[in-house]
Amino acid sequence: MLPFRRVAIIGMGLIGSSVARAVRTHMPTVALVAHDADAAVRDRVLELGLADDVTDNAGAAVVDADLVILAVPLGAFAAVGAEIADELAPGAVISDVGSAKQSVIDALLPLLPPGVQLVPAHPVAGTERSGPDAGFASLFDGRWCIITPVDGVNSPAVQRVSDFWTRLGSKVEVMDARHHDMVLAVTSHIPHLIAYSIVGTAADLEDVTRGEVIKYSAGGFRDFTRIAASDPTMWRDVFLTNRDAVLDVLGRVSEDIAALQRAIRWSDGEALHKRFTQSRDIRRAIVEAGQDTDEPDFGRGHG
Repeated sequence: MLPFRRVAIIGMGLIGSSVARAVRTHMPTVALVAHDADAAVRDRVLELGLADDVTDNAGAAVVDADLVILAVPLGAFAAVGAEIADELAPGAVISDVGSAKQSVIDALLPLLPPGVQLVPAHPVAGTERSGPDAGFASLFDGRWCIITPVDGVNSPAVQRVSDFWTRLGSKVEVMDARHHDMVLAVTSHIPHLIAYSIVGTAADLEDVTRGEVIKYSAGGFRDFTRIAASDPTMWRDVFLTNRDAVLDVLGRVSEDIAALQRAIRWSDGEALHKRFTQSRDIRRAIVEAGQDTDEPDFGRGHG
């Protein structure tokens, strides 16, 4: 039995369009309705056949849907929630794909009518690309989807959302929203912030030209530019909505950088070797867990 019969997706960028493609692949009888604030995106979604219907406004998209997925930037959640609240069907489940969860609960919970269940979710998957053409059905295969239930939400709604993501290929874990935000600050948000900082610093160095930065990009810097190419609007909202966790972790990172700075200044090779060994062990554990490949150059093709 399918967990949902009619799914509305609000926001058809990389994640939203990937959800639509994955539903088409794994649950082809589910009715799909889509909306995006950008008219050009709506037209492209129709051209690609990603949904059975594409609406001009978010409210129309959620009518009769038993699952509504918000795939918009975190800063837009309150506005979208207010737009769809009066059109939600009794018993509908509202979920999302945002990478900060407490802010989702704070923005949406006061807006939802009685009988509508909020079950936030975060598929930990993505690329630096954006837009409806960037999505693909296998994006969630073998990746984790973290569900952060709201206190008082009935377990059947949580189970239905869990079943939905399992059918799309994800491994599911349930977690407290604030703990999720701290974990993701470490594993995703701070790495992106560092990437934006390093790329920006390189571009601003007076003694290194922009042409040299591009021409002589070694593997490390090149990989930072890939991360820093992610959607600016999405990441602006991530840092603003997960501010407390990000600042907490950033403080620890700053202390660790200061410790490395002292080790380099005082030629403390033992301290440097210890930290680098710890980091290599983490990399090996990630590969062993199936979250990346150990192929040379991250499996990139060079044909």
